[in-house]
Amino acid sequence: MSGQGISILKDKKDEIQERWSKKQSGFNVFDSFGNNEESESQDFVDSFLASLTQENLNDVASAQFDKVNEVLEGISISRAKRGFSPRENAHYLFSFKEILLEILAEEISDPAYLYEFSSQISNIVDNMAILTFEAFIKGREDVISRQTDEITEISTPVIRVWDGIVALPIIGTLDSARTQVVMENLLQQIVDTGSSIAILDISGVPAVDSLVAQHLIKTVSATRLMGAECIISGIRPEIAQTVVHLGIDLSNIITKASLASALQTAFAMLQLEVHKKRTL
Repeated sequence: MSGQGISILKDKKDEIQERWSKKQSGFNVFDSFGNNEESESQDFVDSFLASLTQENLNDVASAQFDKVNEVLEGISISRAKRGFSPRENAHYLFSFKEILLEILAEEISDPAYLYEFSSQISNIVDNMAILTFEAFIKGREDVISRQTDEITEISTPVIRVWDGIVALPIIGTLDSARTQVVMENLLQQIVDTGSSIAILDISGVPAVDSLVAQHLIKTVSATRLMGAECIISGIRPEIAQTVVHLGIDLSNIITKASLASALQTAFAMLQLEVHKKRTL
């Protein structure tokens, strides 16, 4: 008799979509995202009903569900990137199941068959919900990864402060991955601008430990291999004490307390002088 329930759902496809849309609109989902959300839901309803057969009702891993699972995964990732919460994403699918069960209860008079078929449909949708959560997490991880990359790029700007002088203000903690980005950006700017002096300003680095110091030393060494001298500025008293306490040797690196002091040193190294213009 499972064919009866499948036929009911397929015959009621338009009603399912309409009732699901109304239920979703109560959460301001369609109002917020308009036709795009409607189109996604329509694709899911079409693929879900098309995948249902008597043979796969008790086999949630059936290959016949691959298409609908693919559609649902795309929807979940898209919704994650648009800022939906896990609660909203869960409601999206469970509200669909509610509509299916309501329609079955209205159309099937045999209690035993209604219970059996409803249980089979619930099991299928619940399994899809698990896939939805996995896809949602993947979508959020993609967003976080992209934002992390963007923040890393933004937080390591190389600035040309004078002819032959570039500066790189570092904000936050240096780790291995970020050090690689810092070195790549700095060395590329040295090549592009033909600069002979690079200033690394660590005023925005909250603390310097042995690992951070090693990363700084590597950056200085790479800069020198490019034929440029490197100055580290922003050495605060607490950082100086930490460096001494850890026994880190920075004696062969020019260090300054402020960026202004580092810039003055860079001018002297290039035999440049800056004078205040006299007013008549």
